[in-house]
Amino acid sequence: MDATETRHLFEDLFRAAVAAADPREVIPAFLPARPKGRTVVVGAGKGAAQMAQALEAAWDGPLEGAVVTRYGYGAPTRRIEVIEAAHPVPDAAGLHGARRLLELVEGLTEDDLVIALICGGGSALLPAPPAGMTLEDEIAVNQALLASGAPISAMNTVRKHLSTIKGGRLAARAHPARVVSLIVSDIPGDDPALVSSGPTVPDAACRQDALAVVEAYRLELPAAALRHLHAPQAEAPKPDDPRFARNGVHIVASAARSLEAAAATAQAHGVTPVILSDAIEGEAREVGKVHAAIAREVAWRDRPFAKPVVMLSGGETTVTLTGKGGRGGRNTEFLLSLAIAIAGVEGIAAFAADTDGIDGSQDNAGAFADHTTVARLRAAGHDAKALLARHDAWGAFDALGDLFAPGPTGTNVNDLRAVLVR
Repeated sequence: MDATETRHLFEDLFRAAVAAADPREVIPAFLPARPKGRTVVVGAGKGAAQMAQALEAAWDGPLEGAVVTRYGYGAPTRRIEVIEAAHPVPDAAGLHGARRLLELVEGLTEDDLVIALICGGGSALLPAPPAGMTLEDEIAVNQALLASGAPISAMNTVRKHLSTIKGGRLAARAHPARVVSLIVSDIPGDDPALVSSGPTVPDAACRQDALAVVEAYRLELPAAALRHLHAPQAEAPKPDDPRFARNGVHIVASAARSLEAAAATAQAHGVTPVILSDAIEGEAREVGKVHAAIAREVAWRDRPFAKPVVMLSGGETTVTLTGKGGRGGRNTEFLLSLAIAIAGVEGIAAFAADTDGIDGSQDNAGAFADHTTVARLRAAGHDAKALLARHDAWGAFDALGDLFAPGPTGTNVNDLRAVLVR
């Protein structure tokens, strides 16, 4: 298998993973029964417009509502309004979108049904600061969280206690209507209450848990945010709240299912797949080193797996920014770290990409790397370690023409990593 064939394999794995989370394929199996009253749709996330489109195609009956998605991630719909807003840093359009969703669920009755379409990205897309905080405060909170290196579960614990829509509050506002949440999970472990900070799914976390995250990661939050976290009104509703008794929650797609689809595709290519985990977290560059160490062991000693093998993993790593930072995201940082650790070890190639089509702030989902990456960078006048030190993994792979940019995919089950040892 040469370099071109290897890249085609990785692209096929990515397509299989995304297809397994395609809303058009998964949503019809989870549709609730039609209600006596109205059916109102609310939703948020980077794949929310495609979820709305899929629901419209599958739903047999009246339908109304709105979803909020990232700029450029919209899709044509007939009855469900699509609002585009900023991600990963909130903006005024997201503030409008959050208010629109809250308005849609006002005044409903127990005969009405709310279908919530939730996927990754909704935390930033639904800014809804409580009294005493401004949109600028929420933007500052988000920026501090993104730079902290905290896992997504910790970040969302803070977010849901600084919001009037997250932490189950949107579903609480819809009471007494029944709320059925259809969720595409981008959270390691698939806790539905953590996807997009759970606007329709509460959890047991309290404001003391949020304050513990602030302390553990030394978050520098605006004074208004800290005041709110210390106040009783920051508490989010809990799962035993009677307003949630009739509601339903369904994970319709997840990293686990997408990894299984990628594994089946690898098998069809004649390469043995091994799924390491669908819930890997931690610093992207450290996770890259661990994957590289396993790959070297396979290359040199045929253990713990025999060649040829492709090792697959999912989950969401983090990047703790030191200094100003460069361009890129967690997938390219993972790959550059791995490339440094496998430099010169023939037969190893790797791929990592975010299944939503965007890794970090640039327009690529991820990149490709192999045992020649570091040498090729050196030949082009670049120092791989220096690029990694300033978090400019995008610059490294852009210089080599090894970026992977499929565009928005319409879904989001987090990262797909694949390390091939031939």
